[in-house]
Amino acid sequence: MTQQEQPAISALQALVQDGTLTGSWTLDPARSEVRLESRHTWGLRPLHGVFGQVTGNGTVTAAGQVTGTLTVAAGSIDTKNTMRDKDLRSAKLFDIANHPDITYTVDGIQPASGGVQVTGNLTVRGTTRPLSFDATVSTAAPGEVRLDAEVPVNRADYGLTYSPLRMASLNNTITIRAVFTRQ
Repeated sequence: MTQQEQPAISALQALVQDGTLTGSWTLDPARSEVRLESRHTWGLRPLHGVFGQVTGNGTVTAAGQVTGTLTVAAGSIDTKNTMRDKDLRSAKLFDIANHPDITYTVDGIQPASGGVQVTGNLTVRGTTRPLSFDATVSTAAPGEVRLDAEVPVNRADYGLTYSPLRMASLNNTITIRAVFTRQ
């Protein structure tokens, strides 16, 4: 851990320990974003998508325990390609008719190098798997907490293996910018 990272972790720990962050928090969807990044055409071209509907909430207890949920409407994916978006929403991939939401349930946050480690479970298309990732956390304004992360996910872990001619990578990155405000 660098000397620069230590003050950020210490400041976050102090906010949790002194009760500043204790309470209920709600995701501000207008200032939050969840992006999907991958490669297609046998890894030669980037693929970017944005989920247009994201909701969430969280709770920080006086003891510093953090829990919460981030929910993404799978059908709100927009890659700027109508045919691709239709395939992503279809039963071949997200199957939004039967599984309209992608959900991450947080069961804890611990200080880590450069920020925090978030632990929880990701549910995609009815499959739930444990998933931990590193994130940075900032408190830009009173009553506001921002979490930023890049989360590597192998879509095959969730049964999303469809890829015509095996053109699309199974390895994806979910980029999260989540702004929470106090309820």
